[in-house]
Amino acid sequence: MKKYFSFIKFSHTVFALPFAVIGYFLAVSQPEYFFDWKIFALVIACMITARSAAMGFNRFADRFIDARNPRTAMREIPSGKISAASAFIFVLFFSLAFITCTFFINPICFKLSPVALAVVLGYSYTKRFTSLAHIILGIGLSLAPIGAYLAVTGEFSLLPVLFSLVVLCWVSGFDIIYALQDEAFDKAEKLFSIPSALGKKSALNISRMLHFFSSALLVVAGVEGQFGIEYWIGAFVFIALLIYQQQLVKPQDLSRVNLAFATTNGIASIVFSIFVLADLYLN
Repeated sequence: MKKYFSFIKFSHTVFALPFAVIGYFLAVSQPEYFFDWKIFALVIACMITARSAAMGFNRFADRFIDARNPRTAMREIPSGKISAASAFIFVLFFSLAFITCTFFINPICFKLSPVALAVVLGYSYTKRFTSLAHIILGIGLSLAPIGAYLAVTGEFSLLPVLFSLVVLCWVSGFDIIYALQDEAFDKAEKLFSIPSALGKKSALNISRMLHFFSSALLVVAGVEGQFGIEYWIGAFVFIALLIYQQQLVKPQDLSRVNLAFATTNGIASIVFSIFVLADLYLN
């Protein structure tokens, strides 16, 4: 179990999962809907199974690339801790589990489940042909709030879409920061990323621009949802942490990338979701 938790970086589930919770509670806070433990559990299960399948497939698809990269050579498949065949079975199991969970939610989630899987699995191949791979990852994780909202209501709405756009810009921005570590390797391997295409300085500027858009969309969502003080406190903390992570990484100093990538973003997502839920249920 420890090997597989490490294999899929299970701790990174905290990036998008809190936004799925926000999407769910946005829906059930409306008078015509109500909290349902079964649907809530299925939403969480969808998040875990989809992400597990996506991360497992990423490791499977990149196994030969990872073996050549000194930074990733000790990952589970290149190091022999998990076989490629076992990884593929793992991906297949969690993909089927995800589709099964959507079947028990409602027809629209079930019908859209192959589309969601195509996005989150297909991301793994995008760096072979486009520097916009970071955006595709952002799109994959941005499905969390709108998917959870659909699970309750069965229909689209502007507010969860705005939160999805927040996630898209936020994730794309911090994935660019993470990709800074492999700029030289990606160039040598002819892999596509914004750092390898534009260099570290320009890549950081694009990351900052995306995080600015994420922050602006957070404000738009707050106004659209007519939220109270709790939301704005959470938004302030989230935006402050985006600014903080941008200060941690410099083109000539990547020593704090992991702090900027994992710790800061995990805290930002969890804290923001707590304040949004407080706003929904204390006012």
